[in-house]
Amino acid sequence: MRRFLLSFATGLGLVAIPMSAHAAESAPGAQTCKGCKAPLERAAANAKRQNDRARDAWRHPVESLTFFGVEPDMKVGEYAPGGEWYSRFLGLYLGEKGKLVGLFFNPASGSFGEKRQAGIVAAAAKYPQDVADFTGLPAANFSAMTLKDVPDAQKGTFDRILIPRMLHNMMNWNIADSELKAMRELLKPDGMIGIEQHRAKADAPYSYADGSKGYLREADVIRLMELNGFELVGSSEINANPKDSANWPQGVWTLPPTLALKDQDRAKYQAIGESDRMTLLFRKRP
Repeated sequence: MRRFLLSFATGLGLVAIPMSAHAAESAPGAQTCKGCKAPLERAAANAKRQNDRARDAWRHPVESLTFFGVEPDMKVGEYAPGGEWYSRFLGLYLGEKGKLVGLFFNPASGSFGEKRQAGIVAAAAKYPQDVADFTGLPAANFSAMTLKDVPDAQKGTFDRILIPRMLHNMMNWNIADSELKAMRELLKPDGMIGIEQHRAKADAPYSYADGSKGYLREADVIRLMELNGFELVGSSEINANPKDSANWPQGVWTLPPTLALKDQDRAKYQAIGESDRMTLLFRKRP
């Protein structure tokens, strides 16, 4: 789980809205990639992923990327790569025919101190080599940028952008609107954003579902994306976990892999597994 020890209240008051997300799951052509199954399965089985593979049971990269319609020759941005678990998979999958770009926070967004800003810039600079070292492919096959001053040449060139388990931090730091606007500029006219996010209960109070606990309400996420120029084209229960009650006082970090409650019964939380997650696909709206 991507945990950051910063806490800023979001200025956006989200309102739950009626939705038919699960009905959208079968939207024809919205989330099926024609040429991806075999290459995704090869990437998943790659011997280089020996240390990463255990988490496939909770993160379902093959099924998720199929749902997001990520073809092996696409240009794909991964937002806030963090520990680079998804980057390593995507590097193997996209490294030969496609293009993987790490998209890092805008360090000048106002949410980060000087040390953190420098860390963001440094992480972006070393990202291509990180993925190259893992995949064995040339670093030139990969790239990265922060979302500050996005180059004009990059705008309108991305097929997909993926946001894995990071939207809660964007909300908590009050940067969701600005970061999503920058990502929207990067996408092609028919480009899409795929979101995997820890899911709060539909009736969770705002104090729990404001991002500070890691969980967000699905209706709020859909509304946020709509407000920023996207339309929902599909939802999936690929990454659902009904064992997760999504009401932990210490938030999502109570569960694996963080297991924040070190003095508690770790076996109890290991048995629950990683968080219940929504998996949503959005298209850039004209």
